[in-house]
Amino acid sequence: MNKEKLKTTSIDIGLGAVTGMVNGLFGAGGGMIAVPLLKKRGLNQKDAQKNAVAVILPLAVISAVIYLIKGYVSFKDAYIYMPTGVLGAFIGTKILSILSPKLLKGIFGGFMLYAGIRLLLR
Repeated sequence: MNKEKLKTTSIDIGLGAVTGMVNGLFGAGGGMIAVPLLKKRGLNQKDAQKNAVAVILPLAVISAVIYLIKGYVSFKDAYIYMPTGVLGAFIGTKILSILSPKLLKGIFGGFMLYAGIRLLLR
């Protein structure tokens, strides 16, 4: 493996670890890091968001299992949100396919801005 490839691979591994840590800390918040990173790696907005979901899903499952095993969360408390969460994910996937990349980028940026301001004001 040449030096440039090794450097790129090392950066990707590090960024993946950071995405996983953020996801574990904030509950699927790793997508806010994964999308910009994937775009920087050359993906367009839609593909970055699709791939971020594919990255975040296993991370969220692993985090949830660890939290359940350690007794930090109750399946009973989380269960009520699962059916509507699945429905929301299905609807979001359908909406993603019809939105323009520019509008999607604006919505994503607006959400990140809103989330950041909300966190700062709490």
